[in-house]
Amino acid sequence: MAQVATAQIAPDAQKRYNTAVRLVQAGDYERAKTDLNAIILQRGPLAPYASYYYALAAFRQKNISQARLMLLQLMEVFPDWRKMDEARYLLAASYMELGQYEEALKVSQLVSDSRLLPLLSKLEQHFIPRITDLDQLKKLNKAYPSNRTIGLTLIELIQRKSSDKDDLELSDRLTNRFGVPGVATATTQATASTAGAPNRPSMPPTVPARTNRPKGYYNVAVMFPFRLDGFENDKRGRSNQYAYDLYNGIKMAKAKLQEEGITVNLFAYDLDNDPNRALEVVNSPAFAQTDLIIGPLYVEPNRIASAYANQNGILLLNPMATSSELVMNQPMSYLAQPSLNQQARKAAEQAGKLGGSRKVAIYFGTSRKDSLLAQAYLDEIRQQRYQVVDFKKVSGNAQSMADAMFLTAPGSKTLLVSSTTPAVPSSLGHIFFASSNENDGVRMLDALSRRKVTGPLIATASAFDFYRNSANTFTRRDLYLVYPDFIDTSREPVVEFEEQYLEKRHTIPSVFASEGYDMMLFFGRQLARNGLQPGNHAALRSDTDDYLLSGFDYTQSNENQVVPIVKYEDGRLVKIN
Repeated sequence: MAQVATAQIAPDAQKRYNTAVRLVQAGDYERAKTDLNAIILQRGPLAPYASYYYALAAFRQKNISQARLMLLQLMEVFPDWRKMDEARYLLAASYMELGQYEEALKVSQLVSDSRLLPLLSKLEQHFIPRITDLDQLKKLNKAYPSNRTIGLTLIELIQRKSSDKDDLELSDRLTNRFGVPGVATATTQATASTAGAPNRPSMPPTVPARTNRPKGYYNVAVMFPFRLDGFENDKRGRSNQYAYDLYNGIKMAKAKLQEEGITVNLFAYDLDNDPNRALEVVNSPAFAQTDLIIGPLYVEPNRIASAYANQNGILLLNPMATSSELVMNQPMSYLAQPSLNQQARKAAEQAGKLGGSRKVAIYFGTSRKDSLLAQAYLDEIRQQRYQVVDFKKVSGNAQSMADAMFLTAPGSKTLLVSSTTPAVPSSLGHIFFASSNENDGVRMLDALSRRKVTGPLIATASAFDFYRNSANTFTRRDLYLVYPDFIDTSREPVVEFEEQYLEKRHTIPSVFASEGYDMMLFFGRQLARNGLQPGNHAALRSDTDDYLLSGFDYTQSNENQVVPIVKYEDGRLVKIN
């Protein structure tokens, strides 16, 4: 941050600023603050940078209140400063030091720079366990129910201090979600070193280095619920067919990799929702030779495998999960699918391209996944300063959905659309609809028409039945579909795969088979290129177009950032992003 790319800066001001920054870095904080204060008072282009370094100097002097006040002043005077996330991180650290944990967490929620998220997590891991007030922790858990550090700390405190039945039930619920608290990993020294982290962001949690010597082969453990005890070879309608389809796709990719000179040995483990079986597998001597783990698909076995992967520097791939929590602070774990947060983010990006009104209505179906995606979209769209005029679960037929809509004019309580007034035209910038029911998409289109609500609709592809719905369904309104599983069946690689799969398996490949093929192909190539370490995230993206879906991008995080948005054009669905 020391070098500021700004056009109109006097050379003497730049020289004074650079000198002050070097003084901060050298630990001469008082002299640095004197020079920085002079720059701040000039209110020039260097003032926000000087304010940040002044706060950093005060923080390192343990003058936390002074650091906090300077950062709040920076945010008030220069609200559009391009490095604001680093100031927010330092402010969160200041609030933590002052014991103002709720304020710290509020500020942390505003940080979007992916490089700072691991540091914020370390900050929480260091300070949150200091809380000894049970009521305070329960209040924080209620405000931030997805925060793993708060959850684990609350479990541990309940087990130590409380015998209340309600507290113990809460502990059980949290244990089911977050597991059993382990040994604290953060230290005072670690926190002290990250105090200045915005100046040089730290790397995510480290993992043991494995040998990078060239290998002639890679061992891949596939941990799926095959349920071999009840297997019937000619039965296709079994509930876990997806596991076999994924595995068949993986085997197809193994053959493709062999053609490229990459040898993969597959080891299939029949692993259902049994933590004890998971422990037995990962502790077996043969498992120590594993280079990549795919699965397990259930939460507790996956948590055990993730801990093993982190401890031993082994890549672990979640093939179907869409929860960011599974890879949060898990440096060796990756999501093959885009998380719900990524889907919401890409949908919001598409909304930003539509123009028009800044009013939006958000509706969602009855499944938990629907509500989680709608909430993630609500969070994203609010950050873009949209006005949300309706946010509601809808179900049933089109009329039931229409009756549930309750839209209000901005800044008033005058009804534009409600179940008790005649439908009048209402123009929105767009409508967002998340549903996993393939019948809900058409119902939503009808409901919007009945209420005369105009504006583009951004919806999940899972809300539509592409085999039963006519082309008119997708052209009657400006419709955009969030479609993570989109496959363009006209592409040559897709046609070739379907032909080869049909020849080998005597059936048309499902989307799970295609996903299994893509993930094994991508990560097999990554292992061959980068050895046994994940390497530089900048290289973790698909650079060929021979994948069946839309490829992979892990340049920002361990979540796949590729989220296709499709539109019906010229008689077929076309990816537009």
